[in-house]
Amino acid sequence: MFASLQSKSGQDIINYLKIDITKIDSIIIYEPGVAYDIKSTAVLKIMNDFGSFWSLTQIFEIVPETIRNYFYDYIAKNRYKWFGKKESCMIPTPELKIKFLN
Repeated sequence: MFASLQSKSGQDIINYLKIDITKIDSIIIYEPGVAYDIKSTAVLKIMNDFGSFWSLTQIFEIVPETIRNYFYDYIAKNRYKWFGKKESCMIPTPELKIKFLN
């Protein structure tokens, strides 16, 4: 187990968890010492952490993961067509930057 998640890169964590990134093109949420989740399960956990009405999305956990992931993949495939794509990325503030792996 990593002594400090802050000192490890995303690639180090992927290697540690033995995640084949040629088979997974998705969001990965990693909880050190607990588990990691991908696709719809990761999104549901993130939305639950938002609190408020976002916690209501947990009702979708009763839907089998294969069905949830079908919809996740469909949305991911069409998101740029529906919502557009920005020409440049946002530069995160220092407060936001510490929430991401480097």
